[in-house]
Amino acid sequence: MATPDSLYPALKKELTFPLAWGNSPVRDFSDWRLVARAKVEKHLLVERQDETPYAPEYGVPSRTDSYTQELVTLSLTRYERVRGVLLTPHGPGPFPAVLLLHDHGAEFGIGKEKLVRPWYDETRLASAQAWADRYYSGRFVGDELARRGYVVLCLDAPGWGDRGPIAYDQQQALASNFYHLGSSLAGLMAREDARAAGFLAGLKRVRRVGALGFSMGAYRAWQTAALSHEIAATAAVCWMTGLREMMVPGNNTLRGQSSYYMLHPGLSRFLDFPDVASIAAPRPMLFFDGGLDPLFPADGVRAAYDTLRAVWHSCHAEERLRLKTWPDLGHVFVDRMQDEVFHWLDHVL
Repeated sequence: MATPDSLYPALKKELTFPLAWGNSPVRDFSDWRLVARAKVEKHLLVERQDETPYAPEYGVPSRTDSYTQELVTLSLTRYERVRGVLLTPHGPGPFPAVLLLHDHGAEFGIGKEKLVRPWYDETRLASAQAWADRYYSGRFVGDELARRGYVVLCLDAPGWGDRGPIAYDQQQALASNFYHLGSSLAGLMAREDARAAGFLAGLKRVRRVGALGFSMGAYRAWQTAALSHEIAATAAVCWMTGLREMMVPGNNTLRGQSSYYMLHPGLSRFLDFPDVASIAAPRPMLFFDGGLDPLFPADGVRAAYDTLRAVWHSCHAEERLRLKTWPDLGHVFVDRMQDEVFHWLDHVL
């Protein structure tokens, strides 16, 4: 009798990624990028909604010593209004900007608050600070960026913060309901993130836009760069691997639940994770990983980095790709990693 364990080896052998750059019969990189992006878009299952007005509604601004904080509510799709936070440095502008994409972590009570101090909601401050202490050296990355002169936008993904909170064991049911409706939870998140990039790039106060995220936020960052020409540079911390190397016994991906936020059915028949990220080449991209990260086996990270390196090399843009493993760190985005990312963003934006 066939079982998942007996089928895995045979199915994994069929993951040859025929549309990857270098495997694809399309030899012109600009043409390949269009073909690969179209394939990704098809597997999102959620159609583009570029004609949906953002119709932003802003809250009452609050000033700090170096930047202004405000809540903003947007229509990223026609289905739901989404509340986020917008930070703007003092001064005439225009400024460089960062689309901040929050992590997963199975903590749904806070979303945007994981990265921006919730000045608007004292009830969330304790859990937000605890999260920052656990993964970010006690820092709120969005506030740090605003102090450095960046406009920052951060919104809740479906299920987090103001759009939840859901429970951990509700993720699979939520994804299943989306599939029954002919849609996709991961596809919706991807479309929303790309639309958020477009909104941020369209603000008069903004000059150029980068994307930054940790963990699932890193996945969202390079995915957004692949789907949106609005992203000029991307920094992804602790989410890059080869699919085959990640699908090993005990890996979190095989448990379902959280993985549904990063699952586009059928896409892996054509492209691996680094292949999708490579659609953004030759724009500047940074990938950090922790050598002790239990979620991403070292061989998967190496395989992905090899793929990325080959793509940027083929574009004669090796200097625009930064790959680094932090051998003494696990699944975190601590202050010394942040400082390197901030310095890199200062250079590329």
